[in-house]
Amino acid sequence: MGQERAQEWVDRYADLLLRIGYTWFSNLPDAQDLCQTVLLKLLETDPHLPDPEQEKAWVIRIAVNQCKNLRRSAWRRKTVALEEGLALTTAPPEEDRVLPLVQALPLKYRRVIYLRYYEEYRVEEIAQLLHMKPALVSTHLSRARAKLKTMWEEEEHEAGVSE
Repeated sequence: MGQERAQEWVDRYADLLLRIGYTWFSNLPDAQDLCQTVLLKLLETDPHLPDPEQEKAWVIRIAVNQCKNLRRSAWRRKTVALEEGLALTTAPPEEDRVLPLVQALPLKYRRVIYLRYYEEYRVEEIAQLLHMKPALVSTHLSRARAKLKTMWEEEEHEAGVSE
């Protein structure tokens, strides 16, 4: 595998993988670990899928599976992030007012919101990626939007009260 191919994978998918990792873990170091792990897997397998959308879906599937594996790992269940231990906060990778609200959602809602609105996948595609039924994806999206709306209104109300 040439260095050019490796750089191509990094250029094409590093940002996407970081965003997926941040969506799952809510901290940049874990997102970076996910990105590195998935890129290494891509470099090891080097698939040549003819359709770029198929390739992207395949990469997301690998990332989601890796996120699940990391969440289930004994090490992760028995440790606390350094940031939590030191009460430090990590700035989100993007200056997006909605992202902190999305991060506050339960994981089942956070995943579908991210794939739908940040990656612009359709409900059917999200269902395939997450091995869920489309109706369940739609339900999660609907509930997540309702929660986001409530959270947004509360934030706006608090900002109005403090001014």
